[in-house]
Amino acid sequence: MKPLYLVDASLYVFRAWHSMPDRFHDADGWPVNAVHGFARFLLELLERERPTHIAVAFDEALDSCFRNALYPAYKANRDPAPPELKRQFAYCKALCDALGLVVLAHTDYEADDLIGSALHQSRTHGHRGVIVSADKDLSQLLDEHDEQWDFARGQRWGRADVKARHGVEARQIADYLALSGDAVDNIPGVPGIGAKTAAILLAHFDSLDTLLERIDEVAFLRFRGAAQAAAKLRLHREQALLCRQLSTIALDAPITGADAPFPRRDADAATLLALAEAMRFGPMTRRRLQAATGVEFAPGM
Repeated sequence: MKPLYLVDASLYVFRAWHSMPDRFHDADGWPVNAVHGFARFLLELLERERPTHIAVAFDEALDSCFRNALYPAYKANRDPAPPELKRQFAYCKALCDALGLVVLAHTDYEADDLIGSALHQSRTHGHRGVIVSADKDLSQLLDEHDEQWDFARGQRWGRADVKARHGVEARQIADYLALSGDAVDNIPGVPGIGAKTAAILLAHFDSLDTLLERIDEVAFLRFRGAAQAAAKLRLHREQALLCRQLSTIALDAPITGADAPFPRRDADAATLLALAEAMRFGPMTRRRLQAATGVEFAPGM
């Protein structure tokens, strides 16, 4: 099965923003350290894997996602990106497009949903997914032949490895987060049900639906606090179901401007040259861009 690489771009843009020194500026004096770091990550990925099919997903639904309508506090714990970083996100998207990579973005759906929907569409074309992200939420998408890749740590895992990493099966990730919550996304879960208890409950009942149907059995299970857990589940049943909606990655997000399985296009030479000049990419980055795309940079640029 041919791999489709699905990149969680925002993760790597933020990582570059925090790790790259603040000494890179564009022609107008705005910082572009995140663009330089993201470009290095992207070029290393292209050099190592030479993907023929790839899509890069960006988050444009930080406060307009459909999940915010369901639960206004969703991700409300996150500070908005400063203007100097928002500007760099636009440059990173332009760089991906100029490199011939499919760019996915939507104001109602998050990058996770776009990755899930792209993977869902591409499976019908005989592709398997390689999800480039460390985000545990994305593990719920893994099928038999897919893998997830934490690029920075050099770790790869498949569906069969998820339980060893998170204590539950890949298909149980959304139910697990519905019970234990997710502080990163401000999803509350069921108060008093931690990660360990959530894993125990799903190991016994297999799914949140079955757990709620057989809630009377919880008090008789052999783990400390079983009776209290049963009471909490009864009290917060609707919250658990809401949290599962928030934790479940959509597979039907509208993807416009590209068709599965998202083949890589030829680079846009004029845009790539203009970006390299505007971002003040150094000789090494320009040589790597030329090697990755065939676009020739004039001597002295």
